[in-house]
Amino acid sequence: MPRKRLGRVRTKNTNRREALKLSSMTSEDYNVRPDEMKSIACPDCRTWRRIMGDKVLKIREHCISDKMAEGEKRVACPGSDQLVVIDIDVRRWQSEQNRLLRDAMPPENRRAAQQFYKPLPAPAAPVSRIKGKVTLETARQSYLAHRKGCARCVGGQHCTDGGILARRYVLALGQEPARREARAEQDRQARRAERRQSAPAVRKAQWARYGGKVVEAANNRCAERVPGMVCEFGGPQVPLAPQNVEAHDRRQAELGKQYAAWKAPVTVG
Repeated sequence: MPRKRLGRVRTKNTNRREALKLSSMTSEDYNVRPDEMKSIACPDCRTWRRIMGDKVLKIREHCISDKMAEGEKRVACPGSDQLVVIDIDVRRWQSEQNRLLRDAMPPENRRAAQQFYKPLPAPAAPVSRIKGKVTLETARQSYLAHRKGCARCVGGQHCTDGGILARRYVLALGQEPARREARAEQDRQARRAERRQSAPAVRKAQWARYGGKVVEAANNRCAERVPGMVCEFGGPQVPLAPQNVEAHDRRQAELGKQYAAWKAPVTVG
């Protein structure tokens, strides 16, 4: 793609007028888009002319009439070599021009050339292919509903979907005891958590009911000691001597003889 070259200013002459500021003109009388050739409607002859230069901008030298080829005399336009100053926000001007172009465009031209149609919704999946939370009751209802409306499921025979629903129902039957145990365990855990949360409140209510003077009176109550009690926190005193001394001595002598016989060495004759 050939490189776009800016127009060269071949002369330093001007029309000796004050520089023309774009802010003093209407936004439709000039084109300063960055990707396009700069042009302006000449204030004198009201024809579109190119803006020449890179830093120093001028309106290109031109004639009043474009019919010199037909024999008319060439008369230079007073707006030739008019200095131009871009004192506007180009981006804001460009966005405003784009909006005006969209508003001026007829409705039939605003539509896209290619029409996009809304796709038809896909057919609903059969019940046997719907993946959801399978419970014993839902599996049973799905199987019975299919069995009622299917002509191929007769007696012990099933169609493809009926076989899938039947196997799903049997699997749910086998998993039901484990599910019941899991639900029972969850209920027990919930009750334990509830009791743990309510325990402080229960203790607080008990203390409010039985605390204070009642507890202090029970602590300070003096009870009579039962004879034979060492202290109020222990039981009766344990006897240290045997009740029948003679029987105790005989039993100890017999145990001594048995121990001596057990310790005596065995001699082989």
